[in-house]
Amino acid sequence: MKKRNSESSRLDRKTVERNRRIHMKDLCFKLASLLPPHLFKPSKDMLSQQDQLELAASYIKQLRERVEGLRRVKEEQAITTTRTSSSAMTSMMIGLRLPVVELRDFGSTIEVVLISGLNKNFMFYEVINVLSEEGAEVVSASYSTVGDKVFHTIHAQVRISRLGVETSRVCERLQDLIC
Repeated sequence: MKKRNSESSRLDRKTVERNRRIHMKDLCFKLASLLPPHLFKPSKDMLSQQDQLELAASYIKQLRERVEGLRRVKEEQAITTTRTSSSAMTSMMIGLRLPVVELRDFGSTIEVVLISGLNKNFMFYEVINVLSEEGAEVVSASYSTVGDKVFHTIHAQVRISRLGVETSRVCERLQDLIC
């Protein structure tokens, strides 16, 4: 009876181990299929599982470093933009004739800064309509009130990048709208 139990137990362990190996092989195959094909050098020899795992680990490390680098660049640009915007606002508020329309073209994105007085009424949705009609999609919009001035900032993305947006035409239409 004891001998039968030990044989049964040995068979169970072999089955469990075989299933574990099959599962691990399947996971390694799935991991390798997620890697971009350019990572595999064209060779006649197949990569071992260990090589595939090392390749995946180095690729993940490269991606992590790239993400961190992009995050740092984004933070630096945000800080620079904030400094530039605050100094620009200060200089603009001195001797400012309202309303002001300022458009910055960044290629595939544009930034619109509208400065108006509290007493100047224009419908914000009309500004968004102008941008939309000219081929830009509004990504974000914000406003702030400083004293008797209202600062509107709109970020828009060009819908069809090869056509772009004619910023001079947009600026003209916005001038007509808010003046």
